[in-house]
Amino acid sequence: MPLGRWVLRTACRQARAWQLTEPPHPLVVSVNVAVRQVWDSDLVADVGAILAETGLPPHLLQLELTESAVMGSTGRPLQALQQLSDMGVAIAIDDFGTGYSNLAYLSRLPVSTLKLDGSFVQGFRAEEHPNPADETIVEALVQLAHRLGLTVTAECVESAEQAERLRRIGCDTGQGWFYSRPVPPDRIQAMITCPAPG
Repeated sequence: MPLGRWVLRTACRQARAWQLTEPPHPLVVSVNVAVRQVWDSDLVADVGAILAETGLPPHLLQLELTESAVMGSTGRPLQALQQLSDMGVAIAIDDFGTGYSNLAYLSRLPVSTLKLDGSFVQGFRAEEHPNPADETIVEALVQLAHRLGLTVTAECVESAEQAERLRRIGCDTGQGWFYSRPVPPDRIQAMITCPAPG
């Protein structure tokens, strides 16, 4: 729990510093949240205190939770997610499609983004040997998400071909080494003024 709070505080502090440089587009920082943080800690109070301390506007923070953390959520965890959403913080389901995938919960949870697990994008790798089933599944999930008012991020995008095919079927954003390997904050500052490909 202390490590989770430290990660959240550090990410929010850095996001606020980037925001103060007046980038051309608002920068949303995504922070992974562990299952225990949702179930065992006062996540709402932690997030509220850290946002107040760092000065980061809530709408520039997105919390990423795995399906196992949110699917089937009732009682306190669901209340926490709803309070965070009411605060203006975005909630994303990470690695979507690898866990429970109980679609019934998507309409009940205060979720704004689905992050499709990279396993779906694997079949997009080779243009000469595409897996049509993967593309059909991703396209169906993108359409479903859009009809529910959700945005979709594809994980593990490693090539321009993958990015283009995902763009063609309507995927909103991508995440992966095609855009950038992990880099320190000062390198990201340069990328803000000179965006990566795609």
